[in-house]
Amino acid sequence: MGCRTTTSADELLRLAVARPPAERGETASPGGGPGAAAGSGTVPDAGPRRAGPPAPVAVVPDPRRRLGGRGAWLHPDPACLALALRRRALPRALRTGAPVDASAVEAHLAVDR
Repeated sequence: MGCRTTTSADELLRLAVARPPAERGETASPGGGPGAAAGSGTVPDAGPRRAGPPAPVAVVPDPRRRLGGRGAWLHPDPACLALALRRRALPRALRTGAPVDASAVEAHLAVDR
């Protein structure tokens, strides 16, 4: 069992990492974002530091291909997703050292059927 090998690019589903607003450069308070004037006295917050294993990274479907960042491509077939998860292909493709949470992709593929 394996994935199909011949597929046009239009048939593939793009996957992206769902990033919290703070990691995308957005801020909750005005004036502290990446467009703030130099010397405004704002120090970028590195966020809380944690020890231990990294938290899982949420992987979401991007069928309109609009989300930024590094993406991964997958046949829109639950068997292909299962194979990619078993081979740990998604963390490699997305270049993340953390485990992935693909529940949103599983739900998307279940709706398409």
